[in-house]
Amino acid sequence: MVNNTYFKTSFTKSANKIEQLPPDCSIEVAFVGRSNSGKSSAINAITNQNSLAKTSKTPGRTQLINLFQIDPNDESRFIVDLPGYGYAKVPQKIKQHWEKELADYLACRESLQGVMLMMDIRHTFSEYDERMLDWCSHSDLAVHILLTKADKFKRGAAMNVKQKVVNRLKKDFPQTSVSLFSSTKKTGIDEAHQVLDRWFMFGN
Repeated sequence: MVNNTYFKTSFTKSANKIEQLPPDCSIEVAFVGRSNSGKSSAINAITNQNSLAKTSKTPGRTQLINLFQIDPNDESRFIVDLPGYGYAKVPQKIKQHWEKELADYLACRESLQGVMLMMDIRHTFSEYDERMLDWCSHSDLAVHILLTKADKFKRGAAMNVKQKVVNRLKKDFPQTSVSLFSSTKKTGIDEAHQVLDRWFMFGN
């Protein structure tokens, strides 16, 4: 069942460093993914909004930590949009800054309850995806992978890719779950809501 609470999500603030985030006493779910993986589009689809997260045809445009409050009357639950990784057209100094911030956020942020990892169904398990999964594993973080842009394949082909991903995860990251997702076809939104409900402790 769809949780309409996500449809009330609103932008709260942007931060360049972890210390600029709100006090570490809330519930946060981070959205991460390689640049051009469809992360912003996924956030917009899950929240049923057209431009909550800014989308761009230029990979790597998200270079700040962006916080979105789930409920305007509840300051304890946030979606955290982390900078896309693997972008090629960003200066090396900025890349190094964000690699450090990402690693520190995943390792040290007590509010972080889970990570939504966007993975383009056509380009799974990039070097950066593998690194992200390693970071999350070392920090004992729950991860759910959204195989984005699933509409690019027919259903059978998409399911085959999903099964290959599941099989690979069983070996090194057995606690990681995965689902097909398409922001254009609205595929996988209910399943994403169910994962978020669990992490945000809705209904508990």
